[in-house]
Amino acid sequence: MKTNDVIGIGNALMDFLIEVEDNKLLEMNLNKGEFHLVEENEAKQYLEKIKEHKMEIVPGGSVANTLRGLGLLGSKVILCGKVGNDPHGEMYEEKIKEHNVSSRLKKYHATTGHALTFITPDSERTFSVHLGAAIEIEKEDILEEDIKDSKILHLEGYQFEGKTKEVVLHAMELAKKHNTLISLDLADPGVIRRNKEFFLSIIKKVDILFVNETEAKEFTGKDEVDALTDLAEHCKIAIVKLGKNGSIISNEGEISMIDPFTANPVDTTGAGDTFAAGFLYGYCNGWDIQRSGKLGSLLASKIIEQKGVKLDQIKIDTLKELV
Repeated sequence: MKTNDVIGIGNALMDFLIEVEDNKLLEMNLNKGEFHLVEENEAKQYLEKIKEHKMEIVPGGSVANTLRGLGLLGSKVILCGKVGNDPHGEMYEEKIKEHNVSSRLKKYHATTGHALTFITPDSERTFSVHLGAAIEIEKEDILEEDIKDSKILHLEGYQFEGKTKEVVLHAMELAKKHNTLISLDLADPGVIRRNKEFFLSIIKKVDILFVNETEAKEFTGKDEVDALTDLAEHCKIAIVKLGKNGSIISNEGEISMIDPFTANPVDTTGAGDTFAAGFLYGYCNGWDIQRSGKLGSLLASKIIEQKGVKLDQIKIDTLKELV
């Protein structure tokens, strides 16, 4: 008997949402609207410069966002990852526990990974990301018993690059050994572009695959339904998220169309992660594909109506009743 619903291995990143004027970006030599991956010394300088600013701080990372959604829906979930031995690491662990996520976070002598999101008055977003301790996870940090006791192992595409690659491949081997399903969100077209041949081999070991339409196009060179058909040849369940147009799901070759829910979008950050939370919740509880996809779509529609991935502000019980 599997006593846990989902175990996730992800980059534990603290999200900082900061509203700034354009000149603040110039002071920090950040190109407006771009993604900047920074080293530790530079990251510490940025944190020092923003400490007096009003900001919102929430635990982030693709897998963590999905697990927080699952925890609030009522699933039993575990997060494996690494944080720094610092105040932000303590805060990260406290916050995920508030969302009913069991922590297997380990401490490391580095800065807790974080993503600074600078929001200018025109709503443009500029990112400074330091992975820090997040990429220091090791095989020994993954407990085989946790994977054995879980219905699903959930992973993010980002972790198949760099130091974390061998760790997630090891976790996948343990999942196969113990008949734990593998769920993967490819998460980024750039990651796919750099590792396409590798991912073609990996998705054959995946049971549930999440991509958005841009990622599907990058992977297959095809649009929507044709891309879904290609992806479905490799895994049991393939899901292409279409944003405001809903999603399409292939379950062993049978295609379901999931309608979107009306929303007034403020910030699309985390929409795909929360869709995955809704779908995996339904799937773990024996719901059919249509109903599981509908919950995912509804949850995503609610998260984009607010700034940041603040799941605790959503009335979860009401959402369940709607589907």
